[in-house]
Amino acid sequence: MSTQKRTTPSAGPPEPEPIRFFGTTWVEHDGGYAWRRAAVAAGGLAAAVAGALILRLGYQGLAIAKVGGLVNAIVVVGVAVCTALAFRHTWDGFVRGGERRGGRGESTQSLMVIGFIGVFLAWSLRSLQEAPGEKLHRREYEERVRRAGGKRSVRGGK
Repeated sequence: MSTQKRTTPSAGPPEPEPIRFFGTTWVEHDGGYAWRRAAVAAGGLAAAVAGALILRLGYQGLAIAKVGGLVNAIVVVGVAVCTALAFRHTWDGFVRGGERRGGRGESTQSLMVIGFIGVFLAWSLRSLQEAPGEKLHRREYEERVRRAGGKRSVRGGK
């Protein structure tokens, strides 16, 4: 016997999906939504700065080890490219839903780890506009509400 509740279609509208750090406050922009956006923007920026400082320490370690100009260039270019790609991948996930639809798999996991600064920057910049992923969630939620409303009106007309 399962302890999970089985839900049946009810007369009420469908429930919105929660967004990380925002829950369902994105629907009505209530419950401290503005403060949460500000906190996510500041936190993402702070994490990006901290990550840049950690990478700087790593780069200084390479300089102390005197590994050579070629290795230094490869590290700098590699981190810069991974950061740019991670930023773009994260940003696209907020708009198109790549993260929720399995777009981020094992093939991009290393890229996202190396380019973690890009991920933090994407979260921070997107929070200045809206809750990250809100546009996608809102579109899907409104579609579900529209479909649920249409089904009820059809059933009610019989």
